[in-house]
This record gives sequence, structure tokens and C-alpha cells, in this order.
Amino acid sequence: MKFTKTLWKEIKPIYKEILELPFNMELTEGTLDRDKFAFYMKQDALYLADFSKALAITGARSQSAGELKDFLEFAIGAVVVERSLHDSFLQRFNAHIDVKKSPACFSYTNFLLAMATMEDYPVAVAALLPCFWIYREVGLHIYQRAAKKNPYQDWIDTYAGEDFSESVDRAIDITDRIAENAASETRSRMIDRFIDSSRLEWMFWDSAYKIEQWPV
Repeated sequence: MKFTKTLWKEIKPIYKEILELPFNMELTEGTLDRDKFAFYMKQDALYLADFSKALAITGARSQSAGELKDFLEFAIGAVVVERSLHDSFLQRFNAHIDVKKSPACFSYTNFLLAMATMEDYPVAVAALLPCFWIYREVGLHIYQRAAKKNPYQDWIDTYAGEDFSESVDRAIDITDRIAENAASETRSRMIDRFIDSSRLEWMFWDSAYKIEQWPV
């Protein structure tokens, strides 16, 4: 069994909880409050700025020119393609990024940057994978169930689309290749950090629905 199948098996309960979050259920129905979605888009733009840095840093640590190229392309995609999606929604809502990182966004981005700079390369790769993989699976799940004339259809189409899916497949393949040559202790840490990132994915969506603020 491929290593990434083991990873996904480990987070199945977390993924189920993500699908059942009010944010994603209401997004599917097209009833999600616009202010909550706008807050999510602002936080996601802040998240992507650091996620793209983590991708570039991780790629630079690879011993493979091909993997370096892949990670730099992932980073560019995060900045250009997904940022364009954010900008289109913010313009539609007549909004701009006027917030700082929420506690969940702050925790997630700092975790990923720490993984990219301080952990072994295979562990960093595993920590970055959930943002690709979970988003695709959530996007496909919602796409298959979305209400007609959904106001968030552009978001749904992006993460259920072929271009994004191809990037996810590349990230999965890289993770499997790296795991084949990794020591058992390293693979164990890859699993742990993959789970950590998946939990932070749950927290990110949950915080958007609550329009999470710092307590003081």
C-alpha cells in the first residue's frame, strides 16, 4: 500500500469532521453568510502568502531538481491562481484585506513555516500535503452536491477543477517517492505532522465560520 494511503487512512475521522463543519455544509447549500465567506477569503489570502513561502523553502531543500521545480510551481500557483480567486470575490463583496491573521490562521502558517525551515525535508513535505489534498477532496465533495446557482460556484470550481487536481497528484507522488527511501522513524514523523496539518485545516474552516478574533 502506498504511503499516502496510510496518511489518508489516519485522517479519515478529521476529514469527516471537516465535511460536517457548518461552513462547508452551508457553502454547499449556497446559504453561507457572505460576511463569513469574506472573512474566510481574507484569512485565506493571508494564509497563502505564508504557504507559498513554505512551499518555496521546502522545494529549495530538495536534492531533486524536479522536485524543486514542482514546489516552485506550487508556490507560484498559490500566489497567482488562488490569489486571483480571492481578489475576484473581495471585489464582488466590495471588501479588502483589513484584518490580521486569526488565531487559527496564525497557528497554521507558523506551523508550516516551522516545518519548512526546521524539520527534515520528508517531514516538511508531509506537513504541506493536507492543504493540497484535503482542499481537493472537499472541493469535489461540494461540487457533487452544490445547490444550483450557488453564489460560491467559482470557489467550488477552482478546487474541484482538473488543474488543481493535477497539482495535488504531483504532491502526492512526491510524498510517496520520498517515503519509499525514508527511515521508519522519519515516516512516523511524516504521519504525525500530516495529522497535525489536517487538524489545523479543520481549525481554519471552523474559525472562519465563527469570524474568530483574538480574545484580547
